[in-house]
Amino acid sequence: MRKTPRGPRTEPWHPHAWQTQSLLLGYPDARFARHLDLAARVAAGLPQPVARPLLAFTALAGQTAPDDLATAYVATFDHRKRCCLYLTYYTHGDTRKRGLALLRLKQAYAAAGRRLSDDELPDHLAVVLEFAATEPDAGVRLLTEHRAGLELLRLALTDDASPWASVLDSVSATLPALAGDEREAILRLAAAGPPDEQVGLDPYAAPVLLPDPTVRGPR
Repeated sequence: MRKTPRGPRTEPWHPHAWQTQSLLLGYPDARFARHLDLAARVAAGLPQPVARPLLAFTALAGQTAPDDLATAYVATFDHRKRCCLYLTYYTHGDTRKRGLALLRLKQAYAAAGRRLSDDELPDHLAVVLEFAATEPDAGVRLLTEHRAGLELLRLALTDDASPWASVLDSVSATLPALAGDEREAILRLAAAGPPDEQVGLDPYAAPVLLPDPTVRGPR
C-alpha cells in the first residue's frame, strides 16, 4: 500500500518560535518591550539559525525609541505594498481569488476550533504564526503553502534594510529548505507582482456568498 504523504515535520520548539515571531510582527505598542524580553529568553532554547535573527531584532529594537519603532512599523507595513504582511496578497492581489483564499484560511482555523475576531484577517502573517503555535501540524502546512509570499516579504524587508527582516529570516529558518520549484515560484511572483483586480468583480464578494463555518468553543 502507498503511504499518504505527510506534511513538513514539526519539532517541540516550533510552537515557541512561531508564537514569539507572531508577537514581534505585531504593532509595537506599550506591551512590545515585554515581547522583546520574552523573545530573548525563548531564543535560548531555539536552534541557532532561528535564534540568531531573533536576537538581532531584539537588540536593535530594544535600542530604538518606542515612537520611532512604531513610526517605522507603519511606514514599512502600512505604506509599502511590497512589504505587505497579508500573505494571500502576493499570489492573488486584490482579486476575487483572494477572497476565496481568505475563506479557505478561515475554514482551516475553524476546523481546528479557532475563530478570528472581526478585526483580524486570516492571512496576516502574525495570525498565521499564532495559529501555527497552537496547531503545529496544520500551521506548518499553511506556512508552507504560503511560502512564496513569505519569502517575497522577507526579500523586500531585506532590500529595505528593515529591522523586521530578521524576524522573517527567523520564520524562514523554521521551515524546510526551498525546493527548486518553490524558488521558481518565488521568482515568478517577484517578476509579475500581485495580480490586478479583475474587472467587474468585488474582491471580497465570495466570502459573503459562501457560508462561514461555525465553531463552538474557545478561540
